[in-house]
Amino acid sequence: MAERIELVPVENWTRHPLNHRGVPEGWRTYETVGGHPAYDFTVVETDDRRALLLRSNGDHSTIARKVSVNLHATPILEWSWKLIQLPQGADLRKRATSDAAPHVFVIWPRTPALLRSQLIGYVWDPVLPVGSIQKSQKTGTVTFMVVRSGTSELGQWLTERRNVAEDFRLMYGADADAPRAVALSIDTNDTHAPSEGLIGPILFRSSD
Repeated sequence: MAERIELVPVENWTRHPLNHRGVPEGWRTYETVGGHPAYDFTVVETDDRRALLLRSNGDHSTIARKVSVNLHATPILEWSWKLIQLPQGADLRKRATSDAAPHVFVIWPRTPALLRSQLIGYVWDPVLPVGSIQKSQKTGTVTFMVVRSGTSELGQWLTERRNVAEDFRLMYGADADAPRAVALSIDTNDTHAPSEGLIGPILFRSSD
């Protein structure tokens, strides 16, 4: 008998009105220092699926929603995305060009938030190879994991699955407690180069 796969939905965009712009219901703004957020986000239906279209040109816009996840039972974060344009000149290794196309964060908030919170950012990077781990050059709370690289797969829907518990242990050297939020972000406030992409359904699951 096949083992039952447990799913914890985060978002599938189906309950939001099509063409809704800005911060979707159930999500909140997540401020970043010097972000100048524009929230150029739109709920769309494309390629026979619902998604959130994120665009940015000189801003850093992030939204978050609370989650209740037991990483022992459902450690796998799954999401689909189709990136259209990476910010030209972005390089997470350099503070002056630390931008990223649409990406997904898992968040463990702690007080004070700017000093003690822990975030894993799953990114599609123009140059860093897949599997690269890169600490943010702007804040000690964020560590990035590169899950796609380069431009050859732009314009395609792709599904990612990451074992968040294992990634946390690899990055922070400890077992993760339950994350409290998931965030979506797009960041071009350093390069001022346009970026665009879509993020589809997001969920946690028990098996990859």
